Amino acid sequence: MTVPANHPAVAPARIGVLLVNLGTPDAPDARSVRRYLAEFLSDPRVVEIPQILWQPILRTVILTTRPKKSAHAYAQIWTGEGSPLAAITRRQAAAMQAALGDAVLVDHAMRYGNPSIPATLDTMLAAGCRRILIAPLYPQYCAATTATVADQVNAHLGTLRWQPALRFLPPYADDPHYIAALKASVEAGLAALDFTPDVLLASFHGMPQRTLDLGDPYHCQCVKTARLLSEALGRPVEIAFQSRFGRAKWLEPATDATLERLGREGKSVAILAPGFAADCLETLEELAIRGRESFAAAGGKHFAYLPCLNDTPPGLAMLETLLRRELAGWID
Repeated sequence: MTVPANHPAVAPARIGVLLVNLGTPDAPDARSVRRYLAEFLSDPRVVEIPQILWQPILRTVILTTRPKKSAHAYAQIWTGEGSPLAAITRRQAAAMQAALGDAVLVDHAMRYGNPSIPATLDTMLAAGCRRILIAPLYPQYCAATTATVADQVNAHLGTLRWQPALRFLPPYADDPHYIAALKASVEAGLAALDFTPDVLLASFHGMPQRTLDLGDPYHCQCVKTARLLSEALGRPVEIAFQSRFGRAKWLEPATDATLERLGREGKSVAILAPGFAADCLETLEELAIRGRESFAAAGGKHFAYLPCLNDTPPGLAMLETLLRRELAGWID
């Protein structure tokens, strides 16, 4: 077929995979954190309070007090590669690119912050991606995480004339490959310890109790993940929920209260965060640093934080398997 001389340049059609994680500030300073929190906490799925009531509180109270404190927390975990979450997600995307080959273009984006979903989608479309698999890296479905990725993807596509075909990676809270990867990761982490923990504690990000009452499946999927991991390991796995915010009732038991109780009881603890695909502020600072401190202050002696799946061989093998399954019919 002969292309007319005046035909606009069009890149050859390709398959795209977009890995999406929650997000991170660009730098561990108050200004960057304020910009990040303003976007994050303005999402009506994250804070389910009418915006006319919430925005004045956010602008006059939260964003004037919290950024400095959060910036200090980020500074404790920042690395030469920047934010751990951003660095790990980049490595996950690079590993998937190598695994899937040139037939697929793999990229990554953050729901809040940079690189943004709209900007990354535009780059992928310019590179010829006409079929794109969106992969939110949240094992357990929650409207405040998984759904908001779909919200932003679809909102951006609504501005485009030429839209790609889309698929979304489903939640994988009970997927055997995910449970097997967690099992391998936990066993490796436990084998490296110089003590045998009395309690293996799985800490998931908390959500207001109201979300469960309204039908969000997140709590149930977290409980199922912990149960299946317990069965795979052949030992009990306790569950708790971290990162409470505000005065509303949140899912219980709370991680901080649980660690304090275990410390008072003289138990040794190994804690993991199965709901996070990559280590981040909530795992490296909230659990590994502040969690250890509160446990020790309550009298606890032996504490270990077990890292997330990150870009470890079990984690990457699991991710590749999930992506290939969702790409069936698009790639061989």
